[in-house]
Amino acid sequence: MIGVFNVMAALATVAFGLFGFVAPRFTADTLDLAPTTSTMGLSEIRASVGGLFVVSGLAALWLGEPLAYVMLGFAYAGAASGRVLSLFLDKPPLKKLMVFGGIETALAGWLIVANIV
Repeated sequence: MIGVFNVMAALATVAFGLFGFVAPRFTADTLDLAPTTSTMGLSEIRASVGGLFVVSGLAALWLGEPLAYVMLGFAYAGAASGRVLSLFLDKPPLKKLMVFGGIETALAGWLIVANIV
């Protein structure tokens, strides 16, 4: 059962990352990121919101080891902690923060707790 949820979490990670990787303008709009006169922002979304998560999810699937899934969980924990800090410092839209942060927190919790050996 743990293996099935691990694979589902890794595939979800790849799917989330693909949005940033192949559709950075859609991702920027969804995340309330405003374009500027440069396309560097699109490059950053492809890299940090896209490719990083695509490759992390694929690596966990490829390695298939519990610690690979734990590391994926730590990545989500980092993202969730950034959202908590943002809640206090930036006052982002609470609904979006709760949705994205909730997903990140749930994935972090599962991947870390279920795979620690």
